[in-house]
Amino acid sequence: MTASTANDQRFREFKMPDVGEGLTEAEILKWYVAAGDTVSDGQVVCEVETAKAAVELPIPFDGAVHELRFDEGATVDVGTPIIVVDTRPGAGPAEPAPTVPDQQTYYPPKDRPAAAEGEAAGEGRQAMLVGYGAAPSSTKRRARKPQPGASASSAHSAPSAPAQPELNGHGAAPAPEAPAAPAAGTAKALAKPPVRKLAKDLGIDLASVTATGPDGTVTREDVHAAAAPAPVEPQAAPEIAPETGPRPVDTAAREVRVPIKGVRKATAQAMVASAFTAPHVTEFVTVDVTRTMKLVQELKSDPDMAGLRVNPLLLVAKAFLVAIRRHPEVNAAWDEANQEIVRKEYVNLGIAAATPRGLIVPNIKDAGAKTLPELSAALGDLVATAREGKTSPADMAGGTVTITNVGVFGVDTGTPILNPGESAILAFGTVKLQPWVHKGKVKPRQVTTLALSFDHRLVDGELGSKVLADVAAVLEHPKRLITWG
Repeated sequence: MTASTANDQRFREFKMPDVGEGLTEAEILKWYVAAGDTVSDGQVVCEVETAKAAVELPIPFDGAVHELRFDEGATVDVGTPIIVVDTRPGAGPAEPAPTVPDQQTYYPPKDRPAAAEGEAAGEGRQAMLVGYGAAPSSTKRRARKPQPGASASSAHSAPSAPAQPELNGHGAAPAPEAPAAPAAGTAKALAKPPVRKLAKDLGIDLASVTATGPDGTVTREDVHAAAAPAPVEPQAAPEIAPETGPRPVDTAAREVRVPIKGVRKATAQAMVASAFTAPHVTEFVTVDVTRTMKLVQELKSDPDMAGLRVNPLLLVAKAFLVAIRRHPEVNAAWDEANQEIVRKEYVNLGIAAATPRGLIVPNIKDAGAKTLPELSAALGDLVATAREGKTSPADMAGGTVTITNVGVFGVDTGTPILNPGESAILAFGTVKLQPWVHKGKVKPRQVTTLALSFDHRLVDGELGSKVLADVAAVLEHPKRLITWG
């Protein structure tokens, strides 16, 4: 086995993997190891943030960390080595191997090949991947050959010249130093007699005049230029502050610039693409949800829901799933490349979640087939995982419709933008106690506003209205969860 092969097998690079769905880059959030630490196969060495989620990366081999290629906060392309591991840390220095110009073998700094055989150790030439660096300049000069016709005595009696470095084939000797210029006033200036007379008449010292003529000759123009008074720079008039109006304020010092990357960057790109690709239509309905709010309180004490998270969003999700079951055409996707509408017989229900890294939309797989307790458990796991920043890219892929709960922020409703590739998104507003006509009388009732945005290529106004009306009907009379379910 050659030395190069031994080094390749010893020092192994762990490259940034594609952690899901063809992502091209990821940001290193945190290193869990440092240079010199021992690692084992499957051990998590760092946490990275992709355009969709934060992911922990395990290393696939054993050894000792030799080098971390990037600092925390760096954005790294997929396929780029991020860590180098010495798989045989107790084997001593790696064996040197010869290199050629097109060889790309990685040598850690402490194990790079030593100087080529035959190089003097005292010359201090540094080993490189290709070739060797230039030798330090020598202060020893070759003996000068006597010139033809010169006597040996004259050759030995001549003063020695300053030492010059030898040419070593890797660089040229430095140019000889230029002779120092004479001090001002010690050399006689070159000028013609008429120019000298002019300088004398004007009281100008020729030695102080900058010569511009041929061979450094002072001209009449040079003398006149030296005699001319130095120009006085006009002073700018002081600015007078206006008597009325605000004074200029330096706002740049009070601005904070945050790089756009990770989840927020991906969300922005997706929303722009969705808004300008799918023709959005949004419809609204205000509904009395007093009975639904009472059912929420009853379910919290139901033994079948013990230990589960029960809230109004759970029943809104169930109502949306019932409406989709009654109108399955709404659950579709637009295939632009093949010019087809893809009808889906499963519902992957997305829940928009606000996290410190930005908005993400994980989804509950096959949510339409789940019972109410199963849906509650899945919804609780989804929210908890999102808040911890541990949502995987797979959990955010393949959604068909989405719910965004803007009511938790005290907002009545909104006009949500579709998650790319989905057909509809339902906004659930805040529930307020409002005066409402109930059974012919004005009474305080729990009221909310729903908004449904849909892709008008897939869903026309009639279909969208039916779906929204069914959601409202279930929330007004939740017994329809049984009769329609």
